[in-house]
Amino acid sequence: MTAFPNPLVHGKISEPQLVTIPAGWFLMGSGNGQDNERPIHRVWIDAFRLATHQVTNTEYALFLRHVGKLPPPFWRDSNFNHPQQPVVGVSSHDAVAYCAWLTASTSRPYRLPTEAEWERAARGGVEGALFPWGDAPPESLPNYASRWQTGPEPVGQSLPNAFGLFDVCANVHEWCGDWYDPNYYAVSPDRNPRGPQGGTRRASRGGSWRHHIKVTRCAARSSIPPHFQYADYGFRVACGTEPGTLLAPATLK
Repeated sequence: MTAFPNPLVHGKISEPQLVTIPAGWFLMGSGNGQDNERPIHRVWIDAFRLATHQVTNTEYALFLRHVGKLPPPFWRDSNFNHPQQPVVGVSSHDAVAYCAWLTASTSRPYRLPTEAEWERAARGGVEGALFPWGDAPPESLPNYASRWQTGPEPVGQSLPNAFGLFDVCANVHEWCGDWYDPNYYAVSPDRNPRGPQGGTRRASRGGSWRHHIKVTRCAARSSIPPHFQYADYGFRVACGTEPGTLLAPATLK
């Protein structure tokens, strides 16, 4: 298992372990998947940083302690409360609140990734492949049949993708910052799309420990209402790449 830094260092909150996703064009969507993955379209994404792993129970516990918030559902369930498992049972609102707290605590503007950023990152710079590792089915992964039996795995147990991201397309669904529209690709801008202006469901990406197919394709899309709190929903955080993206103290709320 990969060791990740303790979020509390010398009484201060350390920043998540991040990797830089380079700027570039990529082909978003799939011509062979679900209708909401079409049409395939060329998208430019500016460089950004993304957490190497999904937010863990340890990291989320620090947030709960600092803001005095009640824990999410499943918090005390033994299938979900290992310190290095991804936190689950969080709504989109909870994930956004965590990003706001992390921003205020570190003076850096953290947020949820967009759908386009997430897919760009999940593909790891490989065009046209179904999965981060290529086109081989998930069942070909080592120990696939015996993994994820009663809940998500602790983060970082499997190999990362080419960009250094762990558990991408697996473990839990990850909230994105976009509203969801199944037809958005037909009208999406070709540079840094951020989803429709509104909606009733928030976009999410990635696989789920409780699904029959536990590792999803890079292009696969999902969504649920933003207040739902499911045992297979978590998130990872993103932020900009510029050294100057630190906020002045006066702007912190």
